[in-house]
Amino acid sequence: MDTLKNTLTCKLTTPELQKRRATVIAELKKIMIRKEEIQDGWQFTFDGNDDTLEKLLDFIRSERLCCDFFAFHLFVSGENATLGITGPDGTKEFLVHEVGF
Repeated sequence: MDTLKNTLTCKLTTPELQKRRATVIAELKKIMIRKEEIQDGWQFTFDGNDDTLEKLLDFIRSERLCCDFFAFHLFVSGENATLGITGPDGTKEFLVHEVGF
């Protein structure tokens, strides 16, 4: 795990940003329909309503600033929205241990 922390690090340092991130992630976890492991990360399925899409965009906005090694894939089809988060080796573990997904 030490190697993982050295290669994949979050740049989020201020308490205000940490609180925002925690709030956004907590909201998404409450409304998540499904979580699936994919090759280089995780895929999360949500209801595709406008409110959820805004929450997903807020999450992407905050995470791309602090974890610039993530690649985000947002798919909206029918009534569902799917957010894929991928990245280099260690991304799956990082999402579970550091982000809380």
